Amino acid sequence: MRFFPCAVSLIVLTMLTATTSLSSQPSDSVSSQELERLEKVWNEAHEHGDAEALDALWANDMEIAVPKMPVMSKTDALKFARSGRMKFLRYQTSDIHIRVYGDAAVVTGRLQRTRSMNGQEMSDDWRFTKTYVRQAGQWRVVAFHASEAAQP
Repeated sequence: MRFFPCAVSLIVLTMLTATTSLSSQPSDSVSSQELERLEKVWNEAHEHGDAEALDALWANDMEIAVPKMPVMSKTDALKFARSGRMKFLRYQTSDIHIRVYGDAAVVTGRLQRTRSMNGQEMSDDWRFTKTYVRQAGQWRVVAFHASEAAQP
């Protein structure tokens, strides 16, 4: 008879674990879809010089580290975006991978962009890592890092 309560407990625990696993998958799927949408918002905001959209997307303590630029805070990056000194002619991402870990997510991919600054056109081909955190139910970027993509 001792075996019966243990077996019932094991079955209940297994069912709860399976239910929890199944119920978390749609949530991750919904989060992934939202993060895909936010990636498009990020790209379009850069292409159109929409500093207000970037302000809404970025966490207050966000940090940006990209090649040939000093590390920037949200305030620094917004000031630069609002200055209009740089215009993006192309801002395109590919090879996007999204991984959700509860209220944190990591997005990696390739960024190819063409920009105009001080009358000169320049192109970049980068690999990037973007870290999102869900704050008050909204995904916000807390870190963006890019490095030169390996050339074939």
